[in-house]
Order: sequence, then C-alpha cells, then structure tokens
Amino acid sequence: MVKKLGIFGGTFNPIHMGHLIVAEMARQECDLEKVLFIPAASPPHKSDKSVSCPNHRFRMTELAIESNPYFKASDIELKREGKSYTIDTLKNLREIYPKEYEFWMIIGGDSLIEFDNWRNAKGIMELCNFAVYMRPYISIDKCMAQADKIRGQANSRVIFVQAPMIDISSTDIRRRVVQGKSIRYMVPDPVREYILEKRLFIN
Repeated sequence: MVKKLGIFGGTFNPIHMGHLIVAEMARQECDLEKVLFIPAASPPHKSDKSVSCPNHRFRMTELAIESNPYFKASDIELKREGKSYTIDTLKNLREIYPKEYEFWMIIGGDSLIEFDNWRNAKGIMELCNFAVYMRPYISIDKCMAQADKIRGQANSRVIFVQAPMIDISSTDIRRRVVQGKSIRYMVPDPVREYILEKRLFIN
C-alpha cells in the first residue's frame, strides 16, 4: 500500500501561520500520511547573514507543529554540511523511507516557476511529486505552463492546493520584531514566546 509523505522545506526564519495553513491544506488534499518540515541549514539562494541560527529555527519549527500529530520536524539538512540542495535531501530521505512511500514536495508557485534553475531538476522530478500552493502576485499562467512542462518530462504529478493566499512573510515578522511591533497571530503563540524570550532578530 502506497503511503504519501509530504516534504516541506524552507528557511523557516521564523515559521509562521501561513506555512502551517498551507501544510495542513496540502495534507488533506493530497491525502498525506505525514508532513515533514525541513529547515534548511544554508539555503543556496540566501546569504548566511540573513539566516538565524539553525538550532533556533529548528526549535521554532518544533514548537509550531507540536499540536499536530500529522506534522514532524526533521533536522536532516541541519546535520549535513554545506548548502541545502533539494536533490540531496530527497536522496537522503529515500534511503530512510522505504519504496512504498511516495514523496510529495510542498512548494510555492514562485518556486515552481523557477524550478528549471534548481540543481538537478530532472533528478528531483524522478523522486517526487509536487503539491503547489499559490502566493499573492504570482502569475497563474506561468505556474500552469511550468506544471504542464513537468508533467510532460517525467511521471511526476503536480497538484495545485486550494489554500488561502495569506500574505505573511518571515521578513515582515523579523522587521516587526526589530520595531517592537506585535507579531501575535502571525506566528503560533509558542513561537512568539520563544522569539521574545531568546530576543531573536533584534541584533
């Protein structure tokens, strides 16, 4: 029997309500047994200076999802040195999870449009399917065209998740913390309390 595993990677700097809503919608629509939240150690598209300590980001992820039995935090990328490339993570996960697990990567429409620029995009298509959520201001036509292209190049399935487009960004949350403004309801309460306790993003 096929088991579906959701894979949701990101910087999660910090993780916020938008991430959680998307993951829950994808879990239901794709009938995922579990969703792995995988904080990136060193994202190839972001400077190290803009990314908080991996341990803090992982702990915030744990706190954010602790009440959902279908969600699990994974430190698979944090344990690996160097840049965090999706193809490497998928290969690592395939060594951990048996063949009856079908991988579903949860990505934003903006990432889908740029998918051709990912390292070993062809290899990624051979290892997983895609659950795509739309972001505000992203071209639906470009997303649909890229989805058709992926479907034509591999056996990968591409599903568009019907999730509300919530315009919350980690960048805005960090900015609000620096300015002393409230982030209540933008992040789960345990995450908000952790940020304030550890004085994250202030320095």
